[in-house]
Amino acid sequence: MRPRPRVARALLTVFAVLAAVHLVALLVRTATGSGGGAHAVADAAVLATKPALMPVLAGYALTRGGPPLLAGALLLGCSGDTLLQIGGDLLFLLGMAAFAAGHVCYLVVFARHGTAPGRARTAAAAGAYVLAWAALVALLWPGLPADLRGPVAGYSLLLTGMAFGSLRIGPLAAAGGLLFLLSDTLIATGIADWPQAPAPQFWVMLTYIAAQSALALGLLRTAGNTAPAPSAEAQPVQV
Repeated sequence: MRPRPRVARALLTVFAVLAAVHLVALLVRTATGSGGGAHAVADAAVLATKPALMPVLAGYALTRGGPPLLAGALLLGCSGDTLLQIGGDLLFLLGMAAFAAGHVCYLVVFARHGTAPGRARTAAAAGAYVLAWAALVALLWPGLPADLRGPVAGYSLLLTGMAFGSLRIGPLAAAGGLLFLLSDTLIATGIADWPQAPAPQFWVMLTYIAAQSALALGLLRTAGNTAPAPSAEAQPVQV
């Protein structure tokens, strides 16, 4: 898609507004307990804005001329968001599968547009990410339901690989990968019945929105720099 700067700016503004409304609504929903008009309005706002976040961010990425697989990763995130929002064991697993497919999209884009650090730095970072994954799984394992232990361990390994791969893109995307790890770790601690901070869904969504935003913006910056030189007029990066 040809870059459309005005549309991109408008979509980024819409995304920021949706994110702010969603996060404030989560806080209001928590503060108002389980009843009352304010709680009902906040709950409706949460349910309406969550599935809308990633499609708008995907539209922004495309109108910036970004890689279609970046938009695909964000739309798969929307699928995961929606399935988790509906709830239920089967839909939780399907939502996890949607996010996993999104991580694969990210990995492909990282490989095509990223630059590998030096061998020593790569080895050190890989070791740190693997140790973090192993420690987290070991800590969570006893509290996880038996039927979720395998899927959570496998998904978290792919997520850790995505976070490690984001190092190829730059500091902003790398921060996004770490924030994605943090967001999903917060979800996993809830499943494992660990003590939770006040308004746990707020912190999950705050880190998740920040993660997807940082990954998208970091990739758009790097993909633009690695695009082949156009012959006549600016062309978007294609994947």
